[in-house]
Amino acid sequence: MSDQARSKEVAVICGGTAGIGLATARALLTDGVGHVMLVGRNPVRGATACDSLQRVAPGADIRFTPADLAQPAQAAGAIEASIAAFGRIDTLLSGAGGDPLPRLLHDTPLEDVQQIIGSLTSSVLLPVRAALPHMIARKSGTILCIASDAGKVATPGEVCIGAAMAAIAMFCRALAIEAKRNGIRVNCLTPSIVRDTPLYHTLMADPFAGKLFAKAESLARLGVVSPDDLAALVVFLSSPAAARLTGQTISVNGGISAA
Repeated sequence: MSDQARSKEVAVICGGTAGIGLATARALLTDGVGHVMLVGRNPVRGATACDSLQRVAPGADIRFTPADLAQPAQAAGAIEASIAAFGRIDTLLSGAGGDPLPRLLHDTPLEDVQQIIGSLTSSVLLPVRAALPHMIARKSGTILCIASDAGKVATPGEVCIGAAMAAIAMFCRALAIEAKRNGIRVNCLTPSIVRDTPLYHTLMADPFAGKLFAKAESLARLGVVSPDDLAALVVFLSSPAAARLTGQTISVNGGISAA
């Protein structure tokens, strides 16, 4: 794809003010994408993220819209704001899931089970549903969701989290089969532990989760994954080089597992 064609593309990054989302926005802008909408809950972090990205790509159109993506009306509003601003969505990265700490199921209050699974899934799936009609109308688009290897590898302490991650992965697989007739590709990224993210620091500070993920890190003999590793994969998956790739659930974990 020519630099000129790439410069016309629009990327919407849900969860784009920090961690994987912010790294992805930076990588897409570096690759030549000309229009980026960041979506997040915190306007202050949104403004800071936009400023940092504008320094990377001074000529790009970079904006922020606030939303709690677990709420249907706000998820729809974020997508409508993107369409109003740019008229189209070429790439949607939906990775604004919550961050509940791993806990053994018998230590998880009964009333929290539904909330954990619901919050993790809805904030990733709702923006996709909201964006889908716009992509169908244009007969093109790339949808990428972020789950985790907890949806593939059974891990003590991640019963509810794993159930939610598996739901996101199957959502992407099934949607890929539905959406291919409209020229839309759907894939799912499933990292394990990712350093230099807000969630990483929260996990490692927790006695139970810290022990769990320290063990996972020891198995990452190829190196513990960084947000930039995921961002590079998003750049590839959103490019013409991945034009025949859909319905896949791709682990990036440094060798922690071969799921």
